[in-house]
Amino acid sequence: MPRFVRLAGALAAAAACLVVPASADQAAQTLLPGVTFTQQTELTPHGPVSISVVTMPAPTGLYSLGPVLAGNTISAPRAPLTAIEKSVSGATAVVGVNGDFFNASNGQPNGLVVQGGAIERMPVVARSSIGFDATGKMLVTRLGFNATWQGSGQRRPIATINQKPGSNQVVLFTPAWGAQTPVVPASGAAVVIEPFPAATFNTDVTGPVTAVADPGAIPIPADGAVLVATGASAAKLQAEAPQGQSVTVRITMPTAWSNVVTGLGGGPSLVKNGKAVFHTSENFDATALTNRDARSAVGQLSDGRVILVTVDGGRPGHSIGMTTYELAQEMAKLGAVTAAGLQYGPYVTTAANGELLNRPSAGAAKPVKEGLLLQYSGVIAGAPSQPVLTKPTSSGESLAYTIVRPSNVTATVVDPAGNAHQVDTGMKQPGTYRFAYTAVDTEDVWHWNVQATDDLGRQSAASQTFTYDLTLSGLRVVGGTGAKVSFTLSRPASVSVRIEATNGTTVDNVPATQLAAGAQSLTWDGNASTGAIAPAGGYIAEVTETSSVGTAVFSTPFTVRG
Repeated sequence: MPRFVRLAGALAAAAACLVVPASADQAAQTLLPGVTFTQQTELTPHGPVSISVVTMPAPTGLYSLGPVLAGNTISAPRAPLTAIEKSVSGATAVVGVNGDFFNASNGQPNGLVVQGGAIERMPVVARSSIGFDATGKMLVTRLGFNATWQGSGQRRPIATINQKPGSNQVVLFTPAWGAQTPVVPASGAAVVIEPFPAATFNTDVTGPVTAVADPGAIPIPADGAVLVATGASAAKLQAEAPQGQSVTVRITMPTAWSNVVTGLGGGPSLVKNGKAVFHTSENFDATALTNRDARSAVGQLSDGRVILVTVDGGRPGHSIGMTTYELAQEMAKLGAVTAAGLQYGPYVTTAANGELLNRPSAGAAKPVKEGLLLQYSGVIAGAPSQPVLTKPTSSGESLAYTIVRPSNVTATVVDPAGNAHQVDTGMKQPGTYRFAYTAVDTEDVWHWNVQATDDLGRQSAASQTFTYDLTLSGLRVVGGTGAKVSFTLSRPASVSVRIEATNGTTVDNVPATQLAAGAQSLTWDGNASTGAIAPAGGYIAEVTETSSVGTAVFSTPFTVRG
Protein backbone atom coordinates (compact mmCIF):
# COMPACT_ATOMS: atom_id res chain seq x y z
CA MET A 1 0.00 0.00 0.00
CA PRO A 2 1.24 3.54 -0.67
CA ARG A 3 2.66 5.24 2.38
CA PHE A 4 1.19 8.57 3.43
CA VAL A 5 2.30 10.95 6.12
CA ARG A 6 0.36 13.64 7.95
CA LEU A 7 2.18 16.77 6.87
CA ALA A 8 2.88 19.25 9.62
CA GLY A 9 1.26 22.66 9.77
CA ALA A 10 0.93 24.38 6.45
CA LEU A 11 1.47 21.32 4.27
CA ALA A 12 -1.69 19.65 5.51
CA ALA A 13 -3.54 22.18 3.38
CA ALA A 14 -3.78 23.36 -0.18
CA ALA A 15 -5.82 24.53 -3.13
CA ALA A 16 -6.91 23.09 -6.48
CA CYS A 17 -5.33 19.81 -7.46
CA LEU A 18 -3.09 19.23 -10.49
CA VAL A 19 -3.14 15.58 -11.55
CA VAL A 20 0.15 13.81 -12.15
CA PRO A 21 0.09 11.82 -15.40
CA ALA A 22 0.66 8.40 -13.87
CA SER A 23 -0.98 5.00 -13.59
CA ALA A 24 -2.34 5.68 -10.13
CA ASP A 25 -3.06 3.30 -7.34
CA GLN A 26 -3.11 6.45 -5.22
CA ALA A 27 -5.02 9.61 -6.06
CA ALA A 28 -3.01 12.82 -6.30
CA GLN A 29 -2.57 14.34 -2.85
CA THR A 30 -2.34 18.13 -2.72
CA LEU A 31 0.67 19.31 -0.72
CA LEU A 32 0.57 23.03 -1.56
CA PRO A 33 -1.46 25.22 -3.91
CA GLY A 34 -0.72 23.77 -7.35
CA VAL A 35 1.67 21.12 -5.96
CA THR A 36 0.67 17.46 -5.82
CA PHE A 37 2.16 14.15 -4.74
CA THR A 38 1.39 10.65 -5.99
CA GLN A 39 2.81 7.27 -5.15
CA GLN A 40 2.26 4.30 -7.42
CA THR A 41 3.49 0.73 -7.67
CA GLU A 42 4.27 -0.78 -11.06
CA LEU A 43 4.46 -4.55 -11.32
CA THR A 44 7.34 -5.56 -13.59
CA PRO A 45 8.79 -8.96 -14.58
CA HIS A 46 11.64 -8.22 -12.16
CA GLY A 47 9.41 -7.30 -9.20
CA PRO A 48 7.39 -4.35 -7.90
CA VAL A 49 8.65 -0.78 -8.35
CA SER A 50 7.41 2.07 -6.13
CA ILE A 51 7.50 5.51 -7.77
CA SER A 52 6.90 8.85 -6.02
CA VAL A 53 6.09 11.95 -8.08
CA VAL A 54 5.87 15.58 -6.97
CA THR A 55 4.38 17.88 -9.64
CA MET A 56 4.74 21.65 -9.34
CA PRO A 57 4.15 24.75 -11.48
CA ALA A 58 7.04 26.25 -13.42
CA PRO A 59 9.51 27.67 -10.85
CA THR A 60 8.77 31.38 -11.13
CA GLY A 61 7.13 33.99 -8.90
CA LEU A 62 5.96 32.40 -5.65
CA TYR A 63 7.55 29.07 -6.61
CA SER A 64 11.32 28.55 -6.61
CA LEU A 65 13.29 25.36 -7.23
CA GLY A 66 16.97 24.93 -6.55
CA PRO A 67 19.66 23.42 -4.36
CA VAL A 68 19.71 24.05 -0.61
CA LEU A 69 22.95 23.04 1.11
CA ALA A 70 23.16 21.23 4.43
CA GLY A 71 24.30 23.82 6.94
CA ASN A 72 23.76 26.44 4.21
CA THR A 73 27.45 26.27 3.19
CA ILE A 74 29.71 24.10 1.05
CA SER A 75 31.98 23.11 3.94
CA ALA A 76 29.29 22.29 6.54
CA PRO A 77 28.60 18.61 7.39
CA ARG A 78 25.96 16.66 5.50
CA ALA A 79 22.44 16.22 6.89
CA PRO A 80 19.31 14.19 6.02
CA LEU A 81 16.98 15.81 3.50
CA THR A 82 14.35 16.04 6.24
CA ALA A 83 16.71 18.17 8.36
CA ILE A 84 17.66 20.38 5.38
CA GLU A 85 13.96 21.04 4.79
CA LYS A 86 13.33 21.87 8.43
CA SER A 87 16.17 24.40 8.32
CA VAL A 88 14.20 26.52 5.83
CA SER A 89 10.60 25.59 6.66
CA GLY A 90 10.17 28.51 9.05
CA ALA A 91 10.39 30.95 6.13
CA THR A 92 8.70 28.95 3.41
CA ALA A 93 6.68 25.82 2.68
CA VAL A 94 8.95 23.22 1.14
CA VAL A 95 8.87 19.93 -0.79
CA GLY A 96 11.88 18.24 -2.35
CA VAL A 97 14.18 15.39 -3.21
CA ASN A 98 17.89 14.68 -2.71
CA GLY A 99 20.24 16.68 -4.94
CA ASP A 100 23.62 16.04 -6.55
CA PHE A 101 26.25 13.44 -5.69
CA PHE A 102 28.78 14.41 -3.01
CA ASN A 103 32.46 13.68 -2.42
CA ALA A 104 32.79 10.70 -0.10
CA SER A 105 35.97 12.02 1.55
CA ASN A 106 34.85 15.57 2.42
CA GLY A 107 31.07 15.50 1.98
CA GLN A 108 31.08 18.44 -0.44
CA PRO A 109 28.92 18.58 -3.60
CA ASN A 110 30.59 17.11 -6.67
CA GLY A 111 29.10 19.45 -9.23
CA LEU A 112 27.57 22.81 -9.96
CA VAL A 113 25.85 24.89 -7.28
CA VAL A 114 23.97 28.06 -8.26
CA GLN A 115 21.77 29.88 -5.75
CA GLY A 116 20.05 33.19 -6.45
CA GLY A 117 21.97 33.56 -9.72
CA ALA A 118 25.33 33.28 -7.94
CA ILE A 119 27.70 30.45 -8.85
CA GLU A 120 29.04 28.77 -5.72
CA ARG A 121 30.65 25.62 -7.10
CA MET A 122 32.07 24.71 -10.51
CA PRO A 123 30.42 22.07 -12.76
CA VAL A 124 31.80 18.62 -13.52
CA VAL A 125 32.74 18.83 -17.19
CA ALA A 126 32.05 15.17 -17.99
CA ARG A 127 28.56 15.13 -16.45
CA SER A 128 25.31 17.02 -17.00
CA SER A 129 24.48 20.11 -15.00
CA ILE A 130 20.88 21.20 -14.35
CA GLY A 131 19.70 24.80 -14.32
CA PHE A 132 16.48 26.83 -14.14
CA ASP A 133 16.42 30.29 -15.67
CA ALA A 134 14.31 33.30 -14.69
CA THR A 135 11.44 32.15 -16.95
CA GLY A 136 11.31 28.75 -15.22
CA LYS A 137 12.84 26.88 -18.16
CA MET A 138 14.93 23.82 -17.29
CA LEU A 139 18.36 23.43 -18.92
CA VAL A 140 20.41 20.22 -18.98
CA THR A 141 23.93 20.76 -20.37
CA ARG A 142 27.45 19.42 -20.03
CA LEU A 143 29.21 22.61 -19.01
CA GLY A 144 32.83 23.63 -19.17
CA PHE A 145 34.30 26.09 -16.68
CA ASN A 146 36.20 29.25 -17.56
CA ALA A 147 36.88 31.88 -14.90
CA THR A 148 39.46 34.63 -14.64
CA TRP A 149 40.67 37.29 -12.22
CA GLN A 150 42.36 40.54 -13.14
CA GLY A 151 44.18 43.05 -10.97
CA SER A 152 46.77 45.44 -12.30
CA GLY A 153 47.90 43.01 -14.98
CA GLN A 154 46.29 40.68 -17.52
CA ARG A 155 43.38 38.32 -16.96
CA ARG A 156 44.56 35.18 -15.20
CA PRO A 157 42.78 31.85 -14.68
CA ILE A 158 40.75 30.87 -11.64
CA ALA A 159 40.98 27.10 -11.25
CA THR A 160 37.76 26.59 -9.30
CA ILE A 161 35.32 28.10 -6.81
CA ASN A 162 34.91 27.16 -3.14
CA GLN A 163 37.16 24.14 -3.30
CA LYS A 164 40.51 23.47 -1.62
CA PRO A 165 43.24 24.59 -4.06
CA GLY A 166 45.74 22.26 -5.63
CA SER A 167 49.30 23.18 -6.54
CA ASN A 168 49.84 26.36 -8.54
CA GLN A 169 46.16 27.37 -8.55
CA VAL A 170 44.04 30.43 -7.78
CA VAL A 171 40.69 29.68 -6.14
CA LEU A 172 37.81 32.06 -5.35
CA PHE A 173 36.18 31.61 -1.94
CA THR A 174 32.82 33.25 -1.29
CA PRO A 175 30.57 33.18 1.83
CA ALA A 176 28.92 30.09 0.34
CA TRP A 177 32.04 28.14 1.38
CA GLY A 178 31.72 28.96 5.07
CA ALA A 179 33.16 31.32 7.67
CA GLN A 180 36.82 30.97 6.65
CA THR A 181 38.98 29.52 3.90
CA PRO A 182 40.91 26.28 4.19
CA VAL A 183 44.39 26.90 5.60
CA VAL A 184 46.57 28.80 3.13
CA PRO A 185 50.09 27.30 3.12
CA ALA A 186 53.05 29.49 4.12
CA SER A 187 54.20 29.57 0.49
CA GLY A 188 50.75 30.67 -0.69
CA ALA A 189 49.02 34.03 -0.83
CA ALA A 190 45.54 35.41 -0.28
CA VAL A 191 43.73 38.72 -0.73
CA VAL A 192 40.44 39.82 0.81
CA ILE A 193 38.03 41.66 -1.50
CA GLU A 194 35.27 43.67 0.16
CA PRO A 195 32.65 44.54 -0.85
CA PHE A 196 32.41 42.01 -3.64
CA PRO A 197 29.07 41.23 -5.40
CA ALA A 198 27.88 37.68 -5.92
CA ALA A 199 29.61 36.08 -8.90
CA THR A 200 27.15 35.64 -11.77
CA PHE A 201 27.59 34.20 -15.24
CA ASN A 202 29.09 36.21 -18.10
CA THR A 203 29.43 39.40 -16.04
CA ASP A 204 32.47 41.30 -14.77
CA VAL A 205 32.31 41.47 -10.97
CA THR A 206 34.66 43.98 -9.33
CA GLY A 207 35.70 44.88 -5.79
CA PRO A 208 38.66 46.45 -3.93
CA VAL A 209 41.37 44.52 -2.12
CA THR A 210 41.02 45.48 1.54
CA ALA A 211 43.68 43.17 2.96
CA VAL A 212 46.60 41.01 1.88
CA ALA A 213 46.15 38.10 4.27
CA ASP A 214 48.78 36.19 6.19
CA PRO A 215 48.97 32.40 5.72
CA GLY A 216 46.36 30.41 7.62
CA ALA A 217 42.56 30.13 7.67
CA ILE A 218 41.26 33.51 6.46
CA PRO A 219 37.81 34.88 7.45
CA ILE A 220 35.53 35.37 4.45
CA PRO A 221 33.55 38.64 4.69
CA ALA A 222 29.78 38.22 4.50
CA ASP A 223 29.75 40.85 1.72
CA GLY A 224 33.04 39.90 0.11
CA ALA A 225 35.33 37.14 -1.11
CA VAL A 226 38.87 35.81 -0.79
CA LEU A 227 41.26 34.87 -3.61
CA VAL A 228 43.71 32.15 -2.54
CA ALA A 229 46.77 31.28 -4.63
CA THR A 230 49.36 28.48 -4.35
CA GLY A 231 52.70 27.79 -6.01
CA ALA A 232 53.86 30.15 -8.76
CA SER A 233 50.41 31.75 -8.86
CA ALA A 234 50.95 33.20 -5.36
CA ALA A 235 53.62 35.65 -6.51
CA LYS A 236 51.41 36.93 -9.34
CA LEU A 237 48.48 37.47 -6.95
CA GLN A 238 50.70 39.37 -4.51
CA ALA A 239 52.17 41.53 -7.27
CA GLU A 240 48.95 42.34 -9.14
CA ALA A 241 46.42 42.56 -6.29
CA PRO A 242 47.96 44.74 -3.57
CA GLN A 243 45.79 46.47 -0.98
CA GLY A 244 43.62 49.13 -2.62
CA GLN A 245 43.76 47.51 -6.06
CA SER A 246 40.45 46.71 -7.79
CA VAL A 247 40.09 43.08 -8.79
CA THR A 248 37.67 41.87 -11.47
CA VAL A 249 36.36 38.32 -11.72
CA ARG A 250 34.53 36.93 -14.74
CA ILE A 251 32.92 33.49 -15.03
CA THR A 252 32.05 32.48 -18.58
CA MET A 253 29.25 30.03 -19.40
CA PRO A 254 27.19 29.33 -22.54
CA THR A 255 24.89 32.25 -23.40
CA ALA A 256 21.78 30.18 -22.60
CA TRP A 257 22.99 30.01 -18.98
CA SER A 258 23.38 33.79 -18.57
CA ASN A 259 19.86 34.01 -17.11
CA VAL A 260 20.11 30.92 -14.86
CA VAL A 261 18.83 31.54 -11.32
CA THR A 262 19.43 28.15 -9.71
CA GLY A 263 21.48 25.15 -10.72
CA LEU A 264 23.05 21.94 -9.49
CA GLY A 265 25.05 19.01 -10.71
CA GLY A 266 23.58 15.63 -11.47
CA GLY A 267 23.26 13.42 -14.48
CA PRO A 268 23.07 11.63 -16.62
CA SER A 269 20.70 13.27 -19.10
CA LEU A 270 17.56 11.11 -19.18
CA VAL A 271 15.12 12.74 -21.60
CA LYS A 272 15.84 15.07 -24.51
CA ASN A 273 13.04 16.49 -26.69
CA GLY A 274 10.58 14.08 -25.09
CA LYS A 275 12.58 10.93 -25.89
CA ALA A 276 14.43 8.71 -23.42
CA VAL A 277 18.23 8.92 -23.74
CA PHE A 278 19.94 5.53 -23.94
CA HIS A 279 23.63 6.34 -24.54
CA THR A 280 24.57 9.23 -22.26
CA SER A 281 28.36 9.25 -22.85
CA GLU A 282 28.72 10.80 -19.39
CA ASN A 283 31.29 9.92 -16.77
CA PHE A 284 29.35 7.32 -14.77
CA ASP A 285 30.25 3.76 -13.91
CA ALA A 286 28.42 1.55 -16.41
CA THR A 287 27.48 -1.03 -13.77
CA ALA A 288 25.97 1.66 -11.56
CA LEU A 289 23.75 2.77 -14.44
CA THR A 290 22.56 -0.73 -15.36
CA ASN A 291 21.89 -2.03 -11.83
CA ARG A 292 18.33 -1.77 -10.51
CA ASP A 293 18.63 0.67 -7.66
CA ALA A 294 16.86 3.52 -5.89
CA ARG A 295 16.98 6.51 -8.23
CA SER A 296 15.88 10.13 -8.41
CA ALA A 297 15.34 12.63 -11.22
CA VAL A 298 13.95 16.02 -12.15
CA GLY A 299 12.11 16.78 -15.38
CA GLN A 300 10.03 19.45 -17.08
CA LEU A 301 6.73 18.84 -18.86
CA SER A 302 5.72 20.53 -22.12
CA ASP A 303 3.49 23.01 -20.25
CA GLY A 304 6.38 24.15 -18.02
CA ARG A 305 5.45 22.19 -14.92
CA VAL A 306 8.27 20.35 -13.18
CA ILE A 307 8.25 16.82 -11.77
CA LEU A 308 10.51 15.51 -9.00
CA VAL A 309 10.62 11.72 -9.15
CA THR A 310 12.07 9.14 -6.78
CA VAL A 311 12.08 5.39 -7.24
CA ASP A 312 12.49 3.23 -4.15
CA GLY A 313 14.99 0.40 -4.42
CA GLY A 314 16.77 -2.30 -2.49
CA ARG A 315 13.55 -3.49 -0.84
CA PRO A 316 12.39 -6.80 -2.36
CA GLY A 317 8.64 -7.13 -2.03
CA HIS A 318 8.23 -3.34 -1.89
CA SER A 319 10.43 -1.99 -4.69
CA ILE A 320 13.44 -3.38 -6.54
CA GLY A 321 14.41 -0.08 -8.16
CA MET A 322 15.19 0.78 -11.78
CA THR A 323 18.11 0.97 -14.15
CA THR A 324 18.99 4.43 -15.44
CA TYR A 325 17.41 3.74 -18.83
CA GLU A 326 14.24 2.40 -17.20
CA LEU A 327 14.09 5.67 -15.24
CA ALA A 328 14.56 7.60 -18.50
CA GLN A 329 11.64 5.70 -20.03
CA GLU A 330 9.53 6.39 -16.92
CA MET A 331 10.29 10.12 -17.08
CA ALA A 332 9.27 10.20 -20.75
CA LYS A 333 6.09 8.28 -19.91
CA LEU A 334 5.28 10.85 -17.23
CA GLY A 335 5.43 13.52 -19.94
CA ALA A 336 8.89 15.03 -19.42
CA VAL A 337 10.38 16.74 -22.48
CA THR A 338 13.64 17.32 -20.60
CA ALA A 339 14.94 15.32 -17.62
CA ALA A 340 18.13 14.49 -15.78
CA GLY A 341 19.13 12.12 -13.01
CA LEU A 342 20.20 13.03 -9.50
CA GLN A 343 22.06 11.03 -6.86
CA TYR A 344 21.04 7.36 -6.76
CA GLY A 345 21.30 4.59 -4.17
CA PRO A 346 20.52 4.71 -0.45
CA TYR A 347 20.46 8.54 -0.42
CA VAL A 348 17.30 8.77 -2.56
CA THR A 349 14.66 10.65 -0.55
CA THR A 350 11.41 12.54 -1.07
CA ALA A 351 10.14 14.71 1.77
CA ALA A 352 7.77 17.59 2.51
CA ASN A 353 8.34 20.08 5.32
CA GLY A 354 10.74 17.63 6.95
CA GLU A 355 8.49 14.55 6.73
CA LEU A 356 9.42 11.51 4.61
CA LEU A 357 7.14 10.66 1.69
CA ASN A 358 8.99 7.65 0.27
CA ARG A 359 10.73 4.60 1.76
CA PRO A 360 14.52 5.01 1.46
CA SER A 361 16.42 1.78 0.98
CA ALA A 362 18.43 2.56 4.14
CA GLY A 363 15.19 2.65 6.15
CA ALA A 364 15.67 6.31 7.12
CA ALA A 365 16.83 9.44 5.34
CA LYS A 366 20.64 9.29 5.06
CA PRO A 367 22.76 12.47 5.23
CA VAL A 368 23.20 14.24 1.88
CA LYS A 369 24.98 17.46 0.98
CA GLU A 370 22.07 19.17 -0.72
CA GLY A 371 18.39 18.91 -1.43
CA LEU A 372 16.65 20.01 -4.60
CA LEU A 373 13.83 21.92 -2.94
CA LEU A 374 10.64 23.53 -4.13
CA GLN A 375 9.92 26.53 -1.92
CA TYR A 376 6.50 28.21 -1.98
CA SER A 377 6.05 31.71 -0.57
CA GLY A 378 2.30 32.24 -1.00
CA VAL A 379 -0.67 31.76 1.29
CA ILE A 380 -1.80 28.28 2.31
CA ALA A 381 -5.38 27.50 3.28
CA GLY A 382 -5.46 24.91 6.04
CA ALA A 383 -7.56 21.80 5.60
CA PRO A 384 -10.86 21.99 7.54
CA SER A 385 -10.79 20.02 10.78
CA GLN A 386 -13.96 18.20 9.70
CA PRO A 387 -14.20 17.64 5.91
CA VAL A 388 -17.84 16.58 6.37
CA LEU A 389 -20.09 17.95 9.12
CA THR A 390 -22.89 15.47 9.82
CA LYS A 391 -24.63 16.79 12.94
CA PRO A 392 -26.28 20.17 13.63
CA THR A 393 -24.72 20.21 17.10
CA SER A 394 -21.24 19.97 15.57
CA SER A 395 -21.78 22.35 12.69
CA GLY A 396 -18.87 24.56 13.75
CA GLU A 397 -15.77 24.26 11.58
CA SER A 398 -12.15 24.94 12.57
CA LEU A 399 -10.27 26.76 9.80
CA ALA A 400 -6.73 28.11 9.42
CA TYR A 401 -4.37 29.78 6.98
CA THR A 402 -0.59 30.24 6.90
CA ILE A 403 1.58 33.00 5.41
CA VAL A 404 5.38 33.06 5.25
CA ARG A 405 5.84 36.80 4.54
CA PRO A 406 4.06 39.91 5.85
CA SER A 407 0.86 40.01 3.81
CA ASN A 408 -2.43 41.82 3.39
CA VAL A 409 -4.96 39.01 3.79
CA THR A 410 -8.66 38.53 3.11
CA ALA A 411 -10.17 35.25 4.33
CA THR A 412 -13.78 34.31 3.61
CA VAL A 413 -16.19 31.41 3.92
CA VAL A 414 -18.49 31.04 0.91
CA ASP A 415 -21.82 29.31 1.51
CA PRO A 416 -23.53 26.98 -1.00
CA ALA A 417 -25.52 29.92 -2.42
CA GLY A 418 -22.31 31.78 -3.24
CA ASN A 419 -22.52 34.36 -0.45
CA ALA A 420 -19.13 35.34 1.01
CA HIS A 421 -18.78 35.71 4.79
CA GLN A 422 -15.58 37.52 5.81
CA VAL A 423 -13.61 35.80 8.57
CA ASP A 424 -10.40 37.82 8.65
CA THR A 425 -8.80 40.80 6.89
CA GLY A 426 -5.85 43.16 7.18
CA MET A 427 -2.05 43.18 7.26
CA LYS A 428 -0.67 40.07 8.97
CA GLN A 429 2.78 38.98 10.05
CA PRO A 430 4.12 35.52 9.10
CA GLY A 431 2.43 32.71 10.98
CA THR A 432 -0.64 30.50 11.17
CA TYR A 433 -4.05 32.04 11.96
CA ARG A 434 -6.91 29.88 13.23
CA PHE A 435 -10.67 30.50 13.40
CA ALA A 436 -13.84 28.73 14.51
CA TYR A 437 -16.67 29.29 12.04
CA THR A 438 -20.06 28.35 13.49
CA ALA A 439 -22.61 29.78 11.04
CA VAL A 440 -22.86 26.58 9.00
CA ASP A 441 -26.59 26.26 8.35
CA THR A 442 -27.12 25.03 4.76
CA GLU A 443 -26.46 21.53 3.50
CA ASP A 444 -24.02 21.32 0.57
CA VAL A 445 -20.43 22.26 -0.21
CA TRP A 446 -18.86 25.28 1.53
CA HIS A 447 -15.62 26.98 0.47
CA TRP A 448 -12.77 28.37 2.57
CA ASN A 449 -10.97 30.99 0.48
CA VAL A 450 -7.88 33.03 1.36
CA GLN A 451 -6.26 35.75 -0.74
CA ALA A 452 -2.99 37.49 0.13
CA THR A 453 -0.67 40.18 -1.23
CA ASP A 454 2.76 40.03 0.39
CA ASP A 455 5.23 42.84 1.11
CA LEU A 456 6.85 42.29 -2.29
CA GLY A 457 3.51 42.90 -4.04
CA ARG A 458 3.05 39.23 -5.01
CA GLN A 459 -0.52 37.95 -4.98
CA SER A 460 -1.57 34.42 -4.08
CA ALA A 461 -4.77 32.57 -3.30
CA ALA A 462 -5.70 29.22 -1.79
CA SER A 463 -8.91 27.40 -0.99
CA GLN A 464 -10.38 24.33 0.67
CA THR A 465 -13.88 22.87 0.82
CA PHE A 466 -16.00 21.20 3.46
CA THR A 467 -19.51 19.75 3.31
CA TYR A 468 -22.50 20.08 5.60
CA ASP A 469 -24.54 16.90 5.14
CA LEU A 470 -27.44 15.78 7.37
CA THR A 471 -28.65 13.04 5.01
CA LEU A 472 -28.00 10.16 7.42
CA SER A 473 -28.87 10.32 11.10
CA GLY A 474 -29.76 7.98 13.98
CA LEU A 475 -27.15 5.37 13.10
CA ARG A 476 -27.46 2.27 15.27
CA VAL A 477 -25.74 -1.09 14.92
CA VAL A 478 -27.04 -4.15 16.80
CA GLY A 479 -24.76 -7.17 16.80
CA GLY A 480 -25.77 -10.82 16.99
CA THR A 481 -24.51 -13.62 14.80
CA GLY A 482 -24.06 -10.76 12.30
CA ALA A 483 -25.26 -7.16 12.52
CA LYS A 484 -28.29 -5.00 11.71
CA VAL A 485 -27.37 -1.45 10.69
CA SER A 486 -30.31 0.98 11.14
CA PHE A 487 -30.49 4.70 10.26
CA THR A 488 -32.77 7.41 8.91
CA LEU A 489 -32.32 9.16 5.55
CA SER A 490 -33.59 12.70 4.96
CA ARG A 491 -33.32 12.19 1.17
CA PRO A 492 -32.67 9.27 -1.23
CA ALA A 493 -29.10 7.96 -0.94
CA SER A 494 -26.82 5.07 -1.82
CA VAL A 495 -25.58 3.35 1.33
CA SER A 496 -22.91 0.68 1.77
CA VAL A 497 -21.37 -0.98 4.84
CA ARG A 498 -17.83 -2.22 5.36
CA ILE A 499 -17.24 -4.58 8.30
CA GLU A 500 -13.79 -4.20 9.84
CA ALA A 501 -11.87 -6.07 12.51
CA THR A 502 -10.62 -3.80 15.29
CA ASN A 503 -7.15 -3.75 13.65
CA GLY A 504 -8.63 -2.19 10.50
CA THR A 505 -8.69 -5.34 8.36
CA THR A 506 -11.73 -5.62 6.09
CA VAL A 507 -13.87 -8.63 7.01
CA ASP A 508 -16.75 -8.21 4.55
CA ASN A 509 -18.67 -5.64 2.52
CA VAL A 510 -22.39 -5.03 2.21
CA PRO A 511 -22.73 -3.65 -1.35
CA ALA A 512 -24.07 -0.15 -1.99
CA THR A 513 -27.88 -0.06 -2.09
CA GLN A 514 -30.02 2.81 -3.34
CA LEU A 515 -32.54 3.63 -0.59
CA ALA A 516 -35.47 6.05 -0.29
CA ALA A 517 -35.85 8.72 2.37
CA GLY A 518 -37.07 7.50 5.74
CA ALA A 519 -36.14 4.77 8.24
CA GLN A 520 -33.88 2.16 6.62
CA SER A 521 -31.62 -0.73 7.55
CA LEU A 522 -29.00 -3.04 6.04
CA THR A 523 -27.99 -6.46 7.35
CA TRP A 524 -24.67 -8.26 7.50
CA ASP A 525 -25.05 -12.05 7.71
CA GLY A 526 -21.96 -12.61 9.87
CA ASN A 527 -19.92 -14.34 7.18
CA ALA A 528 -16.48 -13.04 6.16
CA SER A 529 -15.76 -12.41 2.48
CA THR A 530 -13.88 -15.76 2.46
CA GLY A 531 -17.13 -17.56 3.31
CA ALA A 532 -16.03 -18.45 6.82
CA ILE A 533 -18.18 -17.52 9.81
CA ALA A 534 -16.75 -14.47 11.56
CA PRO A 535 -15.62 -15.35 15.09
CA ALA A 536 -17.18 -13.73 18.13
CA GLY A 537 -15.65 -10.46 19.22
CA GLY A 538 -15.53 -6.74 18.55
CA TYR A 539 -15.99 -5.25 15.06
CA ILE A 540 -16.55 -1.86 13.43
CA ALA A 541 -19.27 -1.01 10.91
CA GLU A 542 -18.14 1.74 8.50
CA VAL A 543 -21.23 3.17 6.81
CA THR A 544 -20.84 5.27 3.63
CA GLU A 545 -23.76 7.26 2.22
CA THR A 546 -23.78 9.20 -1.04
CA SER A 547 -26.61 11.58 -1.90
CA SER A 548 -27.22 14.72 -3.92
CA VAL A 549 -25.34 16.65 -1.21
CA GLY A 550 -22.17 14.54 -1.23
CA THR A 551 -20.59 11.58 0.56
CA ALA A 552 -20.33 11.06 4.32
CA VAL A 553 -18.71 8.22 6.27
CA PHE A 554 -19.72 7.01 9.77
CA SER A 555 -18.12 4.35 12.00
CA THR A 556 -19.74 2.50 14.91
CA PRO A 557 -18.38 -0.43 16.98
CA PHE A 558 -20.45 -3.53 17.69
CA THR A 559 -20.02 -7.06 19.00
CA VAL A 560 -20.61 -10.41 17.32
CA ARG A 561 -21.85 -13.09 19.69
CA GLY A 562 -20.82 -16.68 19.08
